[in-house]
Order: sequence, then C-alpha cells, then structure tokens
Amino acid sequence: MKKNISLGLLWILMMPCGICKSHPFYSQQAVESLALKTFLSNQREEKLATAHWDYVPGLVALSVLQAWQRYPEKTDYYDTVKAFADHALQGGDSVKTGVSNLDDLAAGKIFFILYETELRKGNTADAQRYKQCVTALRNRLKYHHQRIAAPLPGAGGFFHKQQYPNQMWLDGLYMGAPMYAGWQHYFGTEKGEADNWESWTDIASQFKTIHKYSYDAEKQLNYHVWSAAPDDINSFWAKKSEPHLGCSPEFWGRSMGWYFAALVDVLDWMPKTHPDYPALCEITREVAAGLARCQDAASGCWYQLLQYNETVGSTCNRFNYLESSASSMFTYAYFKGMRIGVLDKKQYKLIAEKAYQGLLQQFIRIDADGVMHIIQSCASAGLGPAKDPSRNGTIDYYLCGKDVVVTQDEGKAIGPFIMASLEYEKDS
Repeated sequence: MKKNISLGLLWILMMPCGICKSHPFYSQQAVESLALKTFLSNQREEKLATAHWDYVPGLVALSVLQAWQRYPEKTDYYDTVKAFADHALQGGDSVKTGVSNLDDLAAGKIFFILYETELRKGNTADAQRYKQCVTALRNRLKYHHQRIAAPLPGAGGFFHKQQYPNQMWLDGLYMGAPMYAGWQHYFGTEKGEADNWESWTDIASQFKTIHKYSYDAEKQLNYHVWSAAPDDINSFWAKKSEPHLGCSPEFWGRSMGWYFAALVDVLDWMPKTHPDYPALCEITREVAAGLARCQDAASGCWYQLLQYNETVGSTCNRFNYLESSASSMFTYAYFKGMRIGVLDKKQYKLIAEKAYQGLLQQFIRIDADGVMHIIQSCASAGLGPAKDPSRNGTIDYYLCGKDVVVTQDEGKAIGPFIMASLEYEKDS
C-alpha cells in the first residue's frame, strides 16, 4: 500500500512558516490529480469527459472551468469540460432530467462560460446549443417545476424532488437558484425588464422562504430540510410541533455548505438595485456568523454534524468527524462573500484563512507518486421518502446510515476544494 503524506505536514516540514503565501497552486493539483482523472459521484466512479449528467460531475466541471478562467493557459481544462457538455448533449441541445428534480438542473451552470467562450471563438453553432439547453432548464424550473401551493406555508417554494412533496432542502437552493440566477444575469433582459425583475424576486423568495422556516435563531444554524406538510407520510422525520415545525432533527454540514455557496453565487449575479438584495445579504451574514461559532478551534474545519464535536457518537460506535466537503464549501463561501463585498473582511478573513489551512492539513493527502487525494467526505445523505424509513435525520443516520459512508476523492469535496483554492489564490 502506498504511503499517504499530509500535505499540510509536508509543507510545515519544508518551510518554517507552514502554509505560506508562496504555496503551489493547489487548485491545479486538485484538477490534474482528481478532476481530470477519476472521482466518485455518490460512490460511482466517473471520468469527467464521459460522466453522466448529474449535479456531482457538474460541480466538478464548474470548478475546472473556473480554474481555466484563472489559468487560461491550461487549455485542457476547458477542453475536458466541453467534452463533458457535448457528451451530455449527444449532438442536440437538451439533456434528460427527471420531473421536478432540482438535482438535475445544477450542472447547467457550466453552459454560461461555454456559451461565452464558443461565441467569442466564432463557434456560433455550439454556443447556441449551450444557450438553448440552459434556457430550457431555466424555463422548466420557473414554469413547470412543482411548488408548494397555498394554503400551505411557503407557497411558491420549489419541491426538492417530486418524491419529496412540499419539502424544501438546503441542498436544493444550490441546485436550482444559481442556475436560474445565472440565466437572468446573462439573458434575463431578453424577456423584458418586468419578467427579469419578477424572476429575481422568485429566486430571492426561495431563500427567504427556507430561511424563515429552517433557521434556528438560538443555534444560528439551518436545519437540513423543512416540510410544509409535516404530517405527510414522506415527512415522517419532521418535527410535529413548534418551535421549528416541519424541520428535520439535525444540522448537517454539507447541506449548509450548499446553502452558503448558493447565497454567495446568487448575490454575485443579482442586481444590487433589486429590493430583495439586502435581504439575501442579511441571510448570508446570519449564516456566516452561525458557522463561525461552530468552526473547530483546533483544526479550522467543521464537523459532519455542526452542533457537536468528536465526542458525540452513535449506536454503531462511529463518532462525529471533521468533514471535507462541508469545510471546503464554507471556506469557498467565506472567501467569495468577502470578495463580492457581502461579508466583512475584518470579521471573517482570519476565519477563512484558518479554514483553508485546515483543509490542507486535515483532508489533503499526497501519495508516493505525487497524486493528491481528498479524504473524509460524506458520500450522501437525505431524508426519506416514506419507502426508506432508515433515512430519518437522526444522529445515528448521519453517522451510520447505509448511504452515509465516509469516503475519499468524492466529487462533492473535489469541486468545492478547487473553488476554495481559487478564491484563496485570488486573495494571495
């Protein structure tokens, strides 16, 4: 077996200052060791150029595109993502998605950069295919995706999936809203200013709704899932009384990572003159403040279950652990939130820098061949539906569930680590 070396330890041994401003470009190392080779997507091994259309390969692809934008000499980065898009489209201008499934929409964000780049190259045929595909995804979400209906609370909120009726998941805010926001940013005025403004209101309402019902002001954290119909059979896990009626029991790290990342990504595109812009900024600041409270003081990272430390265990004798995908998402969102002016640098710069060094020291390993690996990632987690009662949102589930395995080289950690590294490298 090849011996793994902690990258953080390696740099501490090599350099008296530890992880210094003169560090190598870890974003490139992650792209070339993992994203362009093989990675896991919900325990399925993928190669990016031929990966199936899904939010995990889409997340990896987006991070590779952003690395190419930062380092444009790395043309193979762009070419691989274009190959992934063309493989998904199969010569056409659409991708197959499930009915009212937010997860199937997230990868559409790659089409904005591909569209602009191919248009600039004069390849109008591919540019138009990319635009038509992401337009169809946006229209499917805005006009056809199932929503919570009155008189239920949260009317207008998108179902996470058809099999989760009247449920909003923090995960889903990342899957749908940034793609919708990207379309409005690039193409929204084509449908007229009134439609554009109403669409931004629709996007903002998704965050305002889930934050209203899932945010615990005492803990300063958001519950993973909220159901507008807590007595529904598919919401068997939901709290049945106030406070926090309809919420799932625990604060899961990666769900808040998706949520925090979605907020800064949408705010990066949202017109500052829109009346909901201040409200989304305030939500972002509440999320940032709550996560700062539960950052592990020793490592700078975050735990799988945010409100506990490693002393909290389960009936299967597994204990809470520092988790790489959530920690990477938080690090990315802190840095980007500061860069776009939503978060105060004086308040969060040291938190973000400590988090980034924590990523390197806790989760990054280099094998004997110099290949990078990212360890300690939760493969998957969810709530229900009724046919799967084991997914009940308890501590035991998040530590022992059959789908909640701890793995390495998972795309849900690779993409955010690349994005966090790019933000750090911009700031260096």
